[in-house]
Amino acid sequence: MPSASTNLSSTPLRILAAAILLLAAGCATVAAPSRGAEEQPAAGAVTVSMPQVVSGVDDPLNGPCIKVLHGCIALNPDVSQDTLKQTICVSGYTKSIRPASSYTQAVKKRLLRDAGLDETQAKDFELDHVVPLALGGHPRKLSNLALQPRQGERGAKIKDALEVRLQRLVCEGQIALIDAQTCIAEDWERCKARYPED
Repeated sequence: MPSASTNLSSTPLRILAAAILLLAAGCATVAAPSRGAEEQPAAGAVTVSMPQVVSGVDDPLNGPCIKVLHGCIALNPDVSQDTLKQTICVSGYTKSIRPASSYTQAVKKRLLRDAGLDETQAKDFELDHVVPLALGGHPRKLSNLALQPRQGERGAKIKDALEVRLQRLVCEGQIALIDAQTCIAEDWERCKARYPED
């Protein structure tokens, strides 16, 4: 019969110890499994992912995201293809998860500073969810937040109309959630051309 000390040298414990050492050294983050995902890691499995720098903000992602050329855009773990009818397709859902204005204003000021812009220019920009809340973007993670001009060809109103259109298409089952998320995260202007107004 093996002793308790023999069990401590098992492979899962060595993997866990290595992950803890990486975390302590600041070299990795342990990724939390997303709720509602079709495949869940085996019990006791540890997923290690390297931190990413997105838009000049050090944002170690520890949840589901859309990988794009400029980083990884955080997604809301509560929203999946299987939970649409309980989340983004329910009237008022996005309002219930929208961050408080005190949080968004602080993030907006930080992003203005990071971009070398004066806070007096804040009125010219919106704090945009790269993947909108209506498509399952994460409400608070910095990798899903960016400054967006209020006016012009890349203005907020134009993107907002696309967001509504994509949400409707997803909720009607005309496109998959992941396709809409990827389309808007990679290049929302090209996405607008792909899904023009009716």
